[in-house]
Amino acid sequence: MGRAFEYRKAAKMKRWGHMAKTFTRLGKQIAIAVKAGGPDPETNPTLRSIIATCKRENMPKDNIERAIKNAQGKDQSDYKEVTYEGYGPHGIAIFVDTLTDNTTRTVADVRSVFNKFSGNLGTTGSLSFLFDHKCVFTFKKKDDIDMDDLILELIDYNVDDEFDENYDEEKDETTISIYGDPKSYAQIQHFLEDKGFEEIGGEFTYIPNDVKDVDAEQRATIDKMVEKLEEFDDVQTVFTNMKPAEE
Repeated sequence: MGRAFEYRKAAKMKRWGHMAKTFTRLGKQIAIAVKAGGPDPETNPTLRSIIATCKRENMPKDNIERAIKNAQGKDQSDYKEVTYEGYGPHGIAIFVDTLTDNTTRTVADVRSVFNKFSGNLGTTGSLSFLFDHKCVFTFKKKDDIDMDDLILELIDYNVDDEFDENYDEEKDETTISIYGDPKSYAQIQHFLEDKGFEEIGGEFTYIPNDVKDVDAEQRATIDKMVEKLEEFDDVQTVFTNMKPAEE
């Protein structure tokens, strides 16, 4: 069983990415998807996948429809996906994913937080050796599907041979999360849809290939830095290589 999977399992994945204002984040993703492929989810697979993620995050239907409508407006700004990376306190590596219509504003905001916490904002790609960039798809489990066989069928798309399985007591359903090569995002989504899986939510993540242990005081400082970054509307998700707190 791979080291990255062990960390991912312990942290339940989403703890690597501290979620920033979820509905705002998803709304911007909808805007990008609509501008790239149109407002109809039936003909826009990227939008279809984001809508599935919205539903899983309990985003109201009215919010989703309003975001799609707003994305078609003439005055809707074009967002760019920009990732900033650097080191925070205690040598913790930090990735900051953003969607922005003003990179000058965004980099100034991000840099101000790094400076405040005595961190160093690096150049793009400077921390790529510390993280594995993955696409992740989450979907409802089907009783008639053998997951080992499914993963084997996805081997051509460089899907990891380990997967996460989570049971939601409130919804009384089990979901599966699989991880693969970001370049194969569209092919993986198409494959899962052809297999009849429902509400296939897809996104991208950074998984540390190793983690750094910290004490309680250091963890509190890093958590505070992450919170400050998440206060900015442009920030989508923050990833670190800090070892997850034990439950």
